[in-house]
Amino acid sequence: MKIQFIGATTEVTGSKFILTTKKGKKILLDCGMYQGKGLETDAMNRDLGFEPSEIDYLLLSHAHIDHSGLIPYIYKLGFKGTVFCTPATRDLCSIMLPDSGKIQEADTKQFNKKRLKQQLPPVEPIYTMKDAAACMHVFVSIPYNLNFNITPDFAIQFVDTGHMLGSGAIYMTIKEGRTKKTLCYTGDIGRYNKRILPDPKCFPQADYIITESTYGDRLHPTIEGAEEELMLIVKDACAQKKGKLIIPSFAIGRTQEIVYALHRLKNQNNLPDIEIFVDSPLAVSATDIFRIHSDCFNEEMRDFISNNPDPFGFDKLHYVRTIEDSKRLNTYNRPCIIISASGMMEAGRVKHHLANNIENPRTTILSVGYCAPRTLGAKIMRGERTVSIFGQLYKVKATIKSIEAFSGHGDYKELINYLSCQNRKAIKRLFIIHGEEEVRYKYADHLKEAGFNMSYIPAFREEVEI
Repeated sequence: MKIQFIGATTEVTGSKFILTTKKGKKILLDCGMYQGKGLETDAMNRDLGFEPSEIDYLLLSHAHIDHSGLIPYIYKLGFKGTVFCTPATRDLCSIMLPDSGKIQEADTKQFNKKRLKQQLPPVEPIYTMKDAAACMHVFVSIPYNLNFNITPDFAIQFVDTGHMLGSGAIYMTIKEGRTKKTLCYTGDIGRYNKRILPDPKCFPQADYIITESTYGDRLHPTIEGAEEELMLIVKDACAQKKGKLIIPSFAIGRTQEIVYALHRLKNQNNLPDIEIFVDSPLAVSATDIFRIHSDCFNEEMRDFISNNPDPFGFDKLHYVRTIEDSKRLNTYNRPCIIISASGMMEAGRVKHHLANNIENPRTTILSVGYCAPRTLGAKIMRGERTVSIFGQLYKVKATIKSIEAFSGHGDYKELINYLSCQNRKAIKRLFIIHGEEEVRYKYADHLKEAGFNMSYIPAFREEVEI
């Protein structure tokens, strides 16, 4: 059997890995988009590195676009296999992939206006909303912890990683003749002691592991400390400065965590008397899916629901769907919180809020997640004083804050703790992916210190026999 590392090797987006069995079956692990590199990502996403019609099955770890975002594209190009994932992942993909298609269409429309001025022919979007809706019929959902035989020689099991709603490590058992091999692709691994989702669950012993390393070089503050920090930032931004607190946030997962944290603070009388706006149609739809899948919540969240039937709804919280209501926030001059996608500040309504408020010293911008190095979010967070938004330069006069503890990815100690359910001596090779180049090597060092001496750092599109 061979593994080819098609994406997410020297970076944290574009996850795609292909297993090829001795019988010639091709299994794709995730099919994610590259994100955060401007126009360069378009060419990277179109260059798949494999023929979609040759893929027999796609195993999807979770719904984030950097793991799922090219499924409509390969479907459009001839993929006729089945996508296996958890029920919550399927439901989230049903809204996230069409939203991604909508973004492709809008971006291409703007790009073609520039090409027209340059007398260049127009280009087609990678895929459309229609393509995304069409591909959903090839999705099949499998509940957590069910050992499911895709073929007599190939079985899979999803084990909750606590990264986002529906996320799961994919544990595979492959029979090749008289030989049986086990492989676990962890996908993204969540933090421990989170407020909504359970801790990452142990997976059965594996011969081979493919694992992420997003924060393999650092440690996070505690979740408890994050809520207190959020409270202090809200009070400073809205009560002291009497300005807007803008929180760029991923629509799925992070937004619900922030809303839940604010709900808890309100119940404790630790919030100023201000309005809170969630300005993201995708986040609104995703929150409805969170409500449906309360079976994925941890015990603490279930206890909270017993006294607060809607953890994602409370007085002063408003969900904004229409463009008109979103535009009204531009002239809303009272202190408030605006939570809006995207988390890396690269797309969506948050860019409009940044353009309208970033030059106001009373504004506070709070980052609550990872920003890829070349994104607008990364530029703002590393202190650049002038940034380009929609092609126009803006002075950064707003106060810039960050809270790393809300990250959906575990730090290196949490990642190692997750892998510690395994007998180290029984692991034949541990492949480190989904991390910036330097971070992967630092994580490998941490793993070695913890007794994992079998780690391997694959190169882009490298093929390895196992």
